[in-house]
Amino acid sequence: MGQFCVYINPNPATRVQYPYLLDIQSALLSELRTTIVIPLTPSKLAAPMRMTRLNPTFDIDGKSFTVMTQEIAGIDRNQLGAQTYNLSSYRSEIIAALDFILSGI
Repeated sequence: MGQFCVYINPNPATRVQYPYLLDIQSALLSELRTTIVIPLTPSKLAAPMRMTRLNPTFDIDGKSFTVMTQEIAGIDRNQLGAQTYNLSSYRSEIIAALDFILSGI
């Protein structure tokens, strides 16, 4: 498990809307039972008026997904599905979205 890794959403009730969960918690806190995730939704399902700074979009296997930063949540690490991708190359955009939701800048 690592910061900015993407996992398959293990919850069948929400998997269509949010097929992936982006782990944003620092690896320094890996001993905690929980981690902080942001759901990713297919961009075609994201609101047309989404805020690009709050909701950056990334391609995963040729498909566009939007980071739903405003839907940040905690989850038990044991409930995470399989790790599928690493978005650490987009660290700047992810941190900017978190800064925007926390401080408005």
